[in-house]
Amino acid sequence: MRQLIEQDKVHIHPGNAKASLRLHGGERVTITGQVELPPLRAFPENIPLDVVYEDEHLAVINKAAGMSVHAGSGKGEAGSKGTLVNALLHRFGSLSQGSGELRPGIVHRLDKNTSGLLVVAKTDAAHRKLAQQFLRREVKKTYLALVHGWMPESQGTINSPISRDLLRRERMTTRRVQGRTAVTHWKILKKLEGPFGKFSLLEVKIETGRTHQIRVHLASVGHPVVGDVLYGAPAVLRGYGGTPEKAASLDRHFLHASGLQFEHPIKHKPVELEQPLPEELDKFLGNLGHEGSQRT
Repeated sequence: MRQLIEQDKVHIHPGNAKASLRLHGGERVTITGQVELPPLRAFPENIPLDVVYEDEHLAVINKAAGMSVHAGSGKGEAGSKGTLVNALLHRFGSLSQGSGELRPGIVHRLDKNTSGLLVVAKTDAAHRKLAQQFLRREVKKTYLALVHGWMPESQGTINSPISRDLLRRERMTTRRVQGRTAVTHWKILKKLEGPFGKFSLLEVKIETGRTHQIRVHLASVGHPVVGDVLYGAPAVLRGYGGTPEKAASLDRHFLHASGLQFEHPIKHKPVELEQPLPEELDKFLGNLGHEGSQRT
């Protein structure tokens, strides 16, 4: 209401419209329009970046967990700071405009607490052709995920459609009849067992790129990603006995985009990149315990 008053779109009779006015009843209030907000755009910020590939057309970033790729359109000025886009603009100066002023250079995304490889476009031509590769499912993406429990088979595919959870809007779900096609392939790399229970380290490849796809798919089969409290993983792993000194936790989820393969949109040469687990995940994995009786 304050913004409507400031933009002279509220009229009160009798009286003058001001934010401090207290209504007593009987006044006639007329609202003559909607709040007009200035368009959001991203600005450069000096934030460190791990650039693993770069040329004049594109760059591939090893994104750290905890960094949003770009601001949401409804988050206001404060929400448009501290993102990967801000860091990219500072590092490269200009980026493609194929996704608008709030998301320059962004061709695809990673969740805030997912680390790993992400390609960004510097020019509109590169953006256009990369977007076509994603649309045709020609870009190959590989992830490493640690999940609770031992998967029942050595490998498998989850192809449940994904849609927005109507009760908890920040979540996605596979439980609604209507949803967008989503295909996730997984393979066990290692089974672990120790004082915090059983875990499976998975190599995951996706054919589609739905919101939270890997996280919601793995949770839907009873094996949530470690640290992913949104989809049912515990916030803290309790050791046998449940004592505080026998506990472990992550301030992120254990999901890392480890591999990316695509055709260079301008040079038409294959680009194949790999990135190992970040230090915090590698250390966490080493503290969980020994390998289980089966290895695949």
